[in-house]
Amino acid sequence: MTACRRVVATLALACALVPGASIAAGLIVLEARGGSYKPGQSIPSDRPVTLREGERLVLIGSDGRSVTLRGAFSGPPMKAAASSSDPKLALAALVATRSARATTVGVTRSGENLSALPDPWLIDVEGPGPRCLMAGAAPVWWRSTATEAGAFTVFPVDRSWRADFRWTVGESRQAVPPLSRFESDNAFIIASSGREYAIKINILPAELDSDLMLVGWMMEKGCVQQADALLRKLSQTQSEPVAPKGT
Repeated sequence: MTACRRVVATLALACALVPGASIAAGLIVLEARGGSYKPGQSIPSDRPVTLREGERLVLIGSDGRSVTLRGAFSGPPMKAAASSSDPKLALAALVATRSARATTVGVTRSGENLSALPDPWLIDVEGPGPRCLMAGAAPVWWRSTATEAGAFTVFPVDRSWRADFRWTVGESRQAVPPLSRFESDNAFIIASSGREYAIKINILPAELDSDLMLVGWMMEKGCVQQADALLRKLSQTQSEPVAPKGT
């Protein structure tokens, strides 16, 4: 074997062994009803999926696009893998998807009427709806204004315990002590200013390895307020001018 052929063979072997070197993009299971799939599981986009009648599978790609498969079904889950797509085009597609959802007649997404978040991973306690939290991350309560002192109480749905929190003037963020084991979906009742409302914290799996995938997952879970904050952050990052080399 010539030196050139040895190099080609070595590179081919490396591509076969290195994770992520395959042409096929990875997909993450968002929801699964029936079958052997579980939320958070990763599967290659070109691996055939078989679903029986009544089974349902929702998958999300690395560009944030999602696909819903319903049984009976057999075939590749997402023919157009997005791993090689232009990040700016993928971001624009997600923004368009978000706008389309917001303007669809009769569709109301939780988070539409909440204040804009300064950081996508804050947990707004001023209104009801779903919230998203990265696996293993410590939650942080947030309020939109900090001009006055205040208080709120957190209960689990069964009201088996309560935790009281107080805001001081100038305080808009507050680290959350270990109220519960944040391992899956957690529903809480917030009591504040004479009213009660529910928030549900969805834990995002660690397998989500791209910001676009995170945005898509949050939109699917209804964490619109947080998805909007992450979209703004990504848009700002992509619009920042690149410094010339050598400066």
